[in-house]
Amino acid sequence: MKEESKLIRSQVQRSHNREHSVPLYLTSSFIFDDAEQGRAIFAEEEEGNIYSRYSNPNTSEFIQKICELEGAEDGLSFSSGMAAVFASFAALLKSGDHVIACRSIFGSTHQLLTQLLPRWGITSSYVDAATPDNWEEAITPNTKMIFLETPSNPGLELIDLEWLGKFKEKYPHIILNVDNCFATPYLQKPIQYGVDIVSHSATKYMDGQGRVLGGIVVGRADLIKEMLFFIRHTGPAMSAFNAWIFSKSLETLPIRMDRHCSNALAVAEMLESNTEVEEVRYPYLPSHPQYELAKKQMKQGGGIVTFVIKGGFERAKRFLDALQMILISSNLGDSRTIATHPASTTHSKLTDEERAKIIIFPGTIRISVGLESIDDILKDVSQALENSK
Repeated sequence: MKEESKLIRSQVQRSHNREHSVPLYLTSSFIFDDAEQGRAIFAEEEEGNIYSRYSNPNTSEFIQKICELEGAEDGLSFSSGMAAVFASFAALLKSGDHVIACRSIFGSTHQLLTQLLPRWGITSSYVDAATPDNWEEAITPNTKMIFLETPSNPGLELIDLEWLGKFKEKYPHIILNVDNCFATPYLQKPIQYGVDIVSHSATKYMDGQGRVLGGIVVGRADLIKEMLFFIRHTGPAMSAFNAWIFSKSLETLPIRMDRHCSNALAVAEMLESNTEVEEVRYPYLPSHPQYELAKKQMKQGGGIVTFVIKGGFERAKRFLDALQMILISSNLGDSRTIATHPASTTHSKLTDEERAKIIIFPGTIRISVGLESIDDILKDVSQALENSK
């Protein structure tokens, strides 16, 4: 089956009740048929659920669907996207290890690398996403992982994944860890280029309606097994209810992403023609500096548009306050269109210099383009531009 069909038809085994839709398994633990089965499952001689902190039929179904989409061997689900990102570091790195990360990453991931991981003796260095040719200079004898986002948040910079896979061949011991949240596995599949593990904030497009929190990491089976030990004993587990929501939402992911992308492209084109806008960034806009790369490795351009409004911070605030239908929130990937000011919210902990390096300026606004009528979205953005002068 094609992936659109798999997302709808993949589910855990039906019970004796012959249910059509997968039920919620709201149970903390699971029983064993006998003492021997309990021993065998704990000894990993037999597969089976023990405790919902380790696994649950609902989380298993969600993981199975993402593994099929990404082309991954195995995966793990988490209580949030940041729990997934943190686990991908904490479970696979040790004191003395070094991480190379692209400079354009989410603000909380930046805090992990610069404030929290150093407490345990793990260091990091930043490189520029758009100029990977000098990455080799950042590699040290103790470099264990390369972490990146593509497209990045919110500058929408891309990493050439084909180049990255060839780069990995020179350093097979280095783990390639890609945050694929913005693209989703429907639009982009990093593993097919040689990436080892892929992480997502499932809170975003996988839910798609701003309801529940969750994260997921999929990839090489040996790395996932190593991460399983970490989560089994630290407990960042996804709830069965949230996994059930995600799994049902994935049935409409392709349809939703098609609409997100077509709406976002229309918004980007409109903004680019407006004289009140200094710059627009959208991967499938021909003016994007990596437009050809985007077409090569992404099915479409995604649902995020970033632009710089004339007038800086004060004008950006007036623009946001002038919006009538579009919501102001730091979230993204919702069915409803959302706008945010990254410099004062998601990336507020960075310095002005750090923000400028990742294309965040006082007038930068990020729009997560939703599923409403494109006419209504364009009308609201246009009137906010006009009324914020």
